[in-house]
Amino acid sequence: MSEAATTAMLTTADGRPLKEALATAQARARRKAFLLVLPLLLFVLLTFLIPIGYMLKRSVEHDGFSASAPELDAWFAANPGFDYANPPEAAYAALVKDLARMQVEKSTGIAGTRINYTVPGSISLFKGGARAAKDLVPPYKEALLAVDAAWGEPRLWRGMESASSKYTTEFYKVASDRKLTDDGWAQGGDKERIYLYLFFKTFLVSGIITVICLLLAFPIAHLLAVLPMSKSSLLMIMVLLPFWTSLLVRTTSWIALLQEQGILNNLLVWMGIISDDSRLPMMYNMTGTIVAMTHVLLPFMVLPLYSVMRVIPPSYARAARSLGATSWTTFRRVYLPQTLPGIAAGSLLVFILAVGYYITPALVGGADGQLISNLISFHMSKSNWSLAAALAAMLLAAILLLYWLYDRLIGIDRLKLG
Repeated sequence: MSEAATTAMLTTADGRPLKEALATAQARARRKAFLLVLPLLLFVLLTFLIPIGYMLKRSVEHDGFSASAPELDAWFAANPGFDYANPPEAAYAALVKDLARMQVEKSTGIAGTRINYTVPGSISLFKGGARAAKDLVPPYKEALLAVDAAWGEPRLWRGMESASSKYTTEFYKVASDRKLTDDGWAQGGDKERIYLYLFFKTFLVSGIITVICLLLAFPIAHLLAVLPMSKSSLLMIMVLLPFWTSLLVRTTSWIALLQEQGILNNLLVWMGIISDDSRLPMMYNMTGTIVAMTHVLLPFMVLPLYSVMRVIPPSYARAARSLGATSWTTFRRVYLPQTLPGIAAGSLLVFILAVGYYITPALVGGADGQLISNLISFHMSKSNWSLAAALAAMLLAAILLLYWLYDRLIGIDRLKLG
């Protein structure tokens, strides 16, 4: 008799087939496991996935103009590819009707702000046109151009046509340092390339901080791994101490230490190393940003390295030395290769955290030490929510690409964080 037939014949104490009882028990166990992780899933959904989805949606959505200009929206839909340099009378008639409606509905500022994102100076133009719209008579083209000749600019009509749709890729173009001209979208000049420069600067600074953290953390982690437990525990407390201290306190401490009238400069002047007139500018610039961020992120490099180093048997190094290898050869060919998973994990963690850091550059960076995260925060709170979302989406895409490269080159299964 086969095993399957034997199992089918077996029954539980209450007379149920054993196979059916096992299936029911497994289903019950899966439901219990799902209910256990359900709070975590809801937390991730509410605090991570939904905000990111909303951010991505805002990066391509803005109805500030389309909701206020239905007449012009309908005209654009019916007349694609019109002459931007010489729009017909019907286009101006639709525009005047919408301007009059904006004045009544008090939506002129919203519509003008939406166009102002791609055509600077549009807010005052729209406000002036809306105030004059109720008194304008045909021909509307001549009447509106008499109010302000800027209403005939091709780039303004290109901007209004693009903004007439609720969904647009304009904000990604602006985030890529492109600008709207009379002939369409073009790359901005050297002085107008702000965002791509900040992206490059952010990744460069994050890379520098990652390298510095690695150079500082490697000997610390090695010391933690080889010291006796009593001494390594004390040293580990010192490594973890920053986690128990407020980030604001740590940052303001660096301000007190590094500013021109701070402790470090006063000490150097007292020792005669520098004169009082040549104090070192170490705060409110990139130097302050790198120093403070390195201090904040150093433990995130130490812990992954320590988790790898503590399981490396010391006998490997002794065996290499007994076979004639020098200290450098032993380190390079025996010890270092075994620490690579920790190096990769710590570098990935520190780099990703540094790329998105905001508070420390905002406090100690000044104008020179600002990163892309600070500009995203500025646009989100004071300027353009959709542009901030587009910049954040581009930053997220870069991080995901980095994560993908890590997985392809090293393997995410080798990630060791502690």
